[in-house]
Amino acid sequence: MKVAIVGGGVMGVTLGYFLVREGVEVEIFEASPSLGGLAGQIRLEDGTLVDRFYHAILSSDMHVRELCEELDIADWLRFHETRTGFYLRGKIHSMDNAMDFLSFAPLGPIERARLAWTVIQAQRVRDWALLEGESVREWLTRLGGEGVYEKLWRPMLAAKFDGSFDQTPATYMWSRLVRMKSARKGPAQKELVGHLIGGHIKLIEAMVDRIEKAGGVIHLNSPVQEIMIADGRVWGLRFGKEALTYDAVVATLPTPHVRRLIPDAAPAYYEFLSKTEYLGVVAVLLVLDRPLSGYWTLNILEDGSPLTGVIETTTYIDPHFVGGHHLVYMPKYTSPVSRWQKAPDDEVRRVWLQTLEGMFPDFDRRWIRYFLIHRERYVEPIHPINGTNLIPGVTTPIQGLYLASTAQIYPALTNAESVTQHARLASQAVLEERTGSSVSPAVQLLPELVNEHADA
Repeated sequence: MKVAIVGGGVMGVTLGYFLVREGVEVEIFEASPSLGGLAGQIRLEDGTLVDRFYHAILSSDMHVRELCEELDIADWLRFHETRTGFYLRGKIHSMDNAMDFLSFAPLGPIERARLAWTVIQAQRVRDWALLEGESVREWLTRLGGEGVYEKLWRPMLAAKFDGSFDQTPATYMWSRLVRMKSARKGPAQKELVGHLIGGHIKLIEAMVDRIEKAGGVIHLNSPVQEIMIADGRVWGLRFGKEALTYDAVVATLPTPHVRRLIPDAAPAYYEFLSKTEYLGVVAVLLVLDRPLSGYWTLNILEDGSPLTGVIETTTYIDPHFVGGHHLVYMPKYTSPVSRWQKAPDDEVRRVWLQTLEGMFPDFDRRWIRYFLIHRERYVEPIHPINGTNLIPGVTTPIQGLYLASTAQIYPALTNAESVTQHARLASQAVLEERTGSSVSPAVQLLPELVNEHADA
């Protein structure tokens, strides 16, 4: 079987790796000059390679860790204790241990108890479908009360969803609470966060090495113009005036990009793919000559802040591994049509730095070595209440066309753990369907992943 994979991000490369393990002939087509997608890197002016966007591997991310073992790169993994904080009214409030929790100033004693109850109840949920019909606001208010919701959850959700989250199901916050709780180990419940030396690209490169040794081919600078469809089946890919034929094609792109590539698909399926909505991001990478806060994540609880949070990855990545720099990411999640997606770089720089100076009065712009702005319109899928019927399956109505997309990852959050596991399950679905076995929609392939996190 000869399979073309469109997209050379973590999903596409992982899918290719698992397919070649089963003897499939694979070719991966990536439009950009390098692999990685959202997990890709950039080269600073001094030659240092750093991640475009921030990434973390939790100690509970067993699929990624097992994959690293299998690829002989586990010795490149590093884990460190980190700190999480919340910024409100000019102050940083830690949330690192039991003592921090008991003295968490933004909430009163009863509210702190109700917050603890919310976290405990989230760990007890075993069937996420029970939360599918309840809004995240209803669920959080029912467990924690209006006070906790208004002071903590509402500003966090508003920042994450660009202000609009009325149709977000409770599964979103449940997944987040379960995942973050899984990173806390031992009696002190210290948070362990890690990385691969060199970034996620190290994992991608290791898989590419195995793919190429098995005869697979990687095509860079190779934008696909069209997935060729005739008589209800895929027969190849078009590159300008050139067309290549394949037994099957797997698209690993966000669904808006997939739609662009399949103009000859049946109108019903073409329209169905438009139902997946996404969050975009405008992410500033601030490269400093010193640490900023000492916190891995600062959640901003200020209404109207242009930032979703402040993430300092060199709290768990030794600066030695990134050229001695200190890396601070300042993302703003947006709708794909947000004005910030097209705002001039000078305006982004002005607003972001003014916000940072408001948060850290001692901050000095002379600490800045590099100020970089990255934007992506389709980063994270948004799933509405009772919206599982809108999630596309791995198999499609078009014979020979398969979809392996982050749009199918639900209710788990999109990260290296869920993406690599989904890619493996999608590869199994492709193989089963090509051999005549029935295949379930992608949403039904995920309970193993979610239960694993819940048990942690």
